[in-house]
Amino acid sequence: MQSSGRDHGRRVVITGLGAVTSVGIGAGQFLEALRAGRSGIKPMTGFDTTGFAYAQGCEVTDFDPAPWIRRCPVDRLGRATQFSIAAARMAVEDAGIALERLRGNRSLVAVGTTDGESRDLDQLVQTQVEQGPEQMDPVRARRVPVGRLSVCIAHELGLSDTEAVTLPTACAAGNYAIGYGADVVRSGEAEFALVGGADAVCRKTFVGFYRLGTIAPERCQPFDRNRKGILTGEGAGILLLESLDSALARGARIYAEVLGYGLNCDAEHPVAPNRDSVARCMRLAHEHAGVQPADIDFISAHGTGTKANDVTEVSAIRTVFGDVPPRTISTKSMIGHTMGAASALAAIACGLAIRHQFIPPTINHEETDPECDVDCVPNQAREAELRVVQNNALAFGGNNAVLILGRCEGGARHEQAIS
Repeated sequence: MQSSGRDHGRRVVITGLGAVTSVGIGAGQFLEALRAGRSGIKPMTGFDTTGFAYAQGCEVTDFDPAPWIRRCPVDRLGRATQFSIAAARMAVEDAGIALERLRGNRSLVAVGTTDGESRDLDQLVQTQVEQGPEQMDPVRARRVPVGRLSVCIAHELGLSDTEAVTLPTACAAGNYAIGYGADVVRSGEAEFALVGGADAVCRKTFVGFYRLGTIAPERCQPFDRNRKGILTGEGAGILLLESLDSALARGARIYAEVLGYGLNCDAEHPVAPNRDSVARCMRLAHEHAGVQPADIDFISAHGTGTKANDVTEVSAIRTVFGDVPPRTISTKSMIGHTMGAASALAAIACGLAIRHQFIPPTINHEETDPECDVDCVPNQAREAELRVVQNNALAFGGNNAVLILGRCEGGARHEQAIS
């Protein structure tokens, strides 16, 4: 990519945020949790944990779909689809835009995921093994197709003139969706885009990481000398994108501008990141956004808390930024690894950080690993002047996605409280 994403068409901004997380529902609660460094860790209840030495995670335990899902029958929706629909409606309401306006314009819905309706798949497999296929619940089986994560948003909101796509690029999928949405709005192919990611906790994912020895017994401690691994989480993050001209014309609040992004896939290893590939992806993102490394005010790292990821990611950051990298934090210390929702929720955290001029903390921090020598903003949020922020996402198979967001310069913004 030879020039800034902003040089290829309309400027694209974020005007609505919807978040379903283990530390709060909605952008307002998520903001409060980020400022406070709140932890979503609790014993897992979504599946049978008998036989595991430990089973902590970051489940969403206070989610009621009823206020958010009004057209789709809730019992016909899997948990991840419920999350994605709710987050999409939150984003629309947060943007202060009438549904009639959305319905009257070409739009995009793009949702990223790792497993789709993984909890339903868990239960269907268990039924198959214990009782046979004839005992499978047909309602549950119909909830499984991964495309429903985006299609059901369009149905719920009555968006008939829309493209609905689900992107299965795992932990990087949220950034993939945001980048795709920004391209579509920038080019004028759509006026609005609802983009992000969603996943629900499931036994399959937990057991997979547990058998790899990468599940932490108690806490997720990115960049810490004593880190022991990830904690699986769940939720959804959906952002509403529109052109800057549209946002200014309707007096919308603007969280941030989507400056650009970078994507690559080294396909080197199923789970181990490649330092040079990650560094290349960051450089692609900077080039597309028209920024230099010195412009970045903080990095929201992939930051899983595993031994291998954190060392590799920090090494890639130092390859690009030199010996004094930007402040580098991990929201996974608070909300766990939410898989397909991870980079979308991190992008929402970045948007909130830019809007409110603070850097969320990396909690559970005791002592920085010398091999991860970054200022991770330990344990307490920090007020800061922010203009440009980078959001890293590193997925299975070497699928990397780096998003660059910036403070939107130019034009008055309408002040309103976050719902």
